[in-house]
Amino acid sequence: MKYMFASDIHGSAYYCRKMLDAYREEQAGRLVLLGDLLYHGPRNDLPREYAPKEVIPMLNSLKSEIYAVRGNCESEVDQMVLDFPVMADYCILSIEGKTFYATHGHIYNQNNLPPLQNGDILIHGHTHVLTAEEKEHYILLNPGSVSIPKEGNPPTYAVLNEGVFTIKDFDGNIIREMRLP
Repeated sequence: MKYMFASDIHGSAYYCRKMLDAYREEQAGRLVLLGDLLYHGPRNDLPREYAPKEVIPMLNSLKSEIYAVRGNCESEVDQMVLDFPVMADYCILSIEGKTFYATHGHIYNQNNLPPLQNGDILIHGHTHVLTAEEKEHYILLNPGSVSIPKEGNPPTYAVLNEGVFTIKDFDGNIIREMRLP
């Protein structure tokens, strides 16, 4: 099964539509959302078409296809309006024989590692900076930000298919690609 990973929508109806269009075009079987879905946060500028009330039904329409974790901007109010769980700090996914520790990144990250075994994969958002790199004992992945990318990156998402993690922009360009060992 192909998985799509995305993070940091921050209430942008414009970029949520682009993300869901990409999800359909990719024909992924699951959408893994790495937090900060509805609120823009006090440190960020308002994203394009900031309209959380429009994002809610777009995401709820795919509730049976979404795995999500809590970002630092999620609250109990967000859970009240979303029809899929969003309050877990992490989820552990077993994909293609590999263990993925999926989290937002504000608690667990490369500076505060979760309990990983050699070869496990830590995937998170939060920094708004895309990453795909092999560390000494684990792999660090970040799909970047859907709506408020940083460090000169474009808005991005990632797909995992047949052992290849590919970060793409919304024009379909491959920004970074990594074959997972």
